[in-house]
Amino acid sequence: MAGEGEKKPVLEMVQADGADEGCVTFVLHDEDHTLGNSVRYMIMKTVDVDFCGYTITHPSESKINFRIQTRGGIPATEPLRRGLNELSDVCQHVLNTFQARVNEFKESQEQPME
Repeated sequence: MAGEGEKKPVLEMVQADGADEGCVTFVLHDEDHTLGNSVRYMIMKTVDVDFCGYTITHPSESKINFRIQTRGGIPATEPLRRGLNELSDVCQHVLNTFQARVNEFKESQEQPME
């Protein structure tokens, strides 16, 4: 447990002793359904994933238990990493597109009407 002044880890990996690397629970701290459902969607698009789901332990706690099961000997960390990267790319695309449209709108407002 993090003491005073220590930062809590953002991500923990929970795996039973001797368990398969393709079946892992990740604990994401200080997150909620916004990230949980988005990452779950991105991970489930991967063909090597048998199961991906998450639970929020209690409404008063801001942590997610995220379970991933893969097939073909692929470690569960790979689809998680890929899903987070793909979600980041999607968010960056949305941000860039939004900013471009805002700039276009501002430029059109500066031009005098004919």
